[in-house]
Amino acid sequence: MAERLVHIPVMLGEAVEGLAVQAGGRYLDGTFGRGGHARAVLSRLGPDGRLLLMDRDPTAIATAQAEFASDPRVSIRHANFSSMAEWDETAGGLDGILLDLGVSSPQLDEAARGFSFMADAPLDMRMDTTQGESAADFLAHATEKEIADVLWIYGEERFSRKIARAIVEDRTENPITRTGQLAALIERLIGRREPGKHPATRSFQALRIRVNGELEALSHGLNAALDLLKVGGRLSIISFHSLEDRAVKLFIRDHSGRVQGSRRGPPVAAAPARLAAVGKAQFPSEEELSVNPRARSAVLRVAEKLA
Repeated sequence: MAERLVHIPVMLGEAVEGLAVQAGGRYLDGTFGRGGHARAVLSRLGPDGRLLLMDRDPTAIATAQAEFASDPRVSIRHANFSSMAEWDETAGGLDGILLDLGVSSPQLDEAARGFSFMADAPLDMRMDTTQGESAADFLAHATEKEIADVLWIYGEERFSRKIARAIVEDRTENPITRTGQLAALIERLIGRREPGKHPATRSFQALRIRVNGELEALSHGLNAALDLLKVGGRLSIISFHSLEDRAVKLFIRDHSGRVQGSRRGPPVAAAPARLAAVGKAQFPSEEELSVNPRARSAVLRVAEKLA
């Protein structure tokens, strides 16, 4: 029998502490995954507390249903967290929202999902397998420029144009439909230039972000979260790459009431403050990294809704 992979939630204590959970509060975990953060929040709720669970991954939702559906304090919805405002359960406002962004360990570990170059599988990469186009679909129809732009903007891949050109040239006779194909093509083109990092790492990240519309979902989700949080409510967000973290950092800054501007231009009048950062960005401890190396790029930011 195959060994069962254990999912370790990232920055569990810090992320949940950031929510400042009240026993009778109403909280949303918008990225349920395998429920590590949700269990910790639920353990702090009393009988009148509420925990709303969302995930775009049907497998994650099946896990949530199996474990939490019988708990009267819990409601579950299969959807992207960007649509949280469309859920009737959030209409009365929320005391806290937790988001653990990016791809989850179970998604990476299940080769058939197509997120990883460590095993050959269909090149899918969809977090929600019930809708949308796969990475293979995108590579089959996108122009060379579109592919290059995705690799550069979302993956900061220096060889984006070279890789895009090779994909377009190869696909007429050999469509790129498997993770192994794409990883081998990239390695053949650029070699192993970064010690300890597979040459396909940046391209796989970029395609995943594009296929799942991750940055667009984050933008919509942040705005929805700000509107739904009650005064004093907390936003606790874990990011895993610089594009996500920058978006979260700027969102908090832009709603903090600080005067914006640059050295070369006049200051821009500040909008009324709606959010306040709670402390500085937090990073995994050395102890956590020794147990869970995948947490190495995690950044946690916490903010509180103002009156």
